[in-house]
Amino acid sequence: MTGRTAVVLFNLGGPDSLDAVQPYLRNLFSDPAIIRLPWLLRLPLARLIADRRAPYARDEIFAKMGGASPLVPETEAQARALSDRLRGEARLFIAMRYWQPRADSVARKIMEFAPERVILLPLYPQFSTTTTASSLKEFEVELAKIGYMGRIERICCYPSAPGLVAAMAETIVPVLTEAHTKGMPRLLFSAHGLPQAVVRAGDPYVWQVEETARAVVNALKVPLIDWSICYQSRVGPLKWTGPSIDQEIGRAIDDGKVIVIAPIAFVSEHSETLVELDIKYRNIAEKLGAAGYFRVPAVGVNRHFIGELAGLVRAAAGSAGSRTYCNSRICPHAFGACPNPG
Repeated sequence: MTGRTAVVLFNLGGPDSLDAVQPYLRNLFSDPAIIRLPWLLRLPLARLIADRRAPYARDEIFAKMGGASPLVPETEAQARALSDRLRGEARLFIAMRYWQPRADSVARKIMEFAPERVILLPLYPQFSTTTTASSLKEFEVELAKIGYMGRIERICCYPSAPGLVAAMAETIVPVLTEAHTKGMPRLLFSAHGLPQAVVRAGDPYVWQVEETARAVVNALKVPLIDWSICYQSRVGPLKWTGPSIDQEIGRAIDDGKVIVIAPIAFVSEHSETLVELDIKYRNIAEKLGAAGYFRVPAVGVNRHFIGELAGLVRAAAGSAGSRTYCNSRICPHAFGACPNPG
């Protein structure tokens, strides 16, 4: 990799204190990619939703994680691991969409570094207009504001990249083995849901989640593995993607299966894994009489995953490495929100 290179790892972020919960939620719901209304309607609605949800989020989510989200330290650890893997070929930065460090402050640090190229690398394996597109757009706007004139490369998604798949398979196998001691397991791949209206508008996220799951199952090399995909973290009255995790937990229990939950769209531990999967849905499963409930950890700094990210960075910079999905359309053309015309 030649020339001074900055790599930005993106994540959604989370409050760093209980006092930050309400403004974090306000930032989240003010995003036009989340609430798709004109700003005159969206901003008051965002304040209302944040005000109503903040007490529950403080007491029932973030207080149970010690008063703060772990996403920043998790992302910092991934950035350090990727920096080590790149052996000084690039300087790593992290940026959060809805809390610190935000895009504006990170963009200023990048300008001080004065790179010839900036590589934007979201930690969302599957592309969505609500996550990837929103994060990339905000950052590019901030780079433009401060006059960055260098090269910008975007890695939009890597849902079936070999290193990601290998990392997920490696984390799943020991949990499946342990679950077998309790009975026959069913592997539930859980992803954050989306409103159906977003999917109907051409968002390829659900299709890409399905591609990831199929690739991981193939990599497990377990004959006739029992598995399904489900979705969590529904908010509001809209119709969301399904089946829901509640439905799939109930169905697995009715079928006498031991439940193994694997996060399929989360590569870092955060509230959806540490609270929803580890506490909320475990309690639900146990109350319903599950034979067993096991949760696969997020891939985090798994060597296969970090190696894949390093390959994507090198390919985006123009040197040898694994393919960058942003340069070759993988989504069927029915998904008009895919950023690659193909």
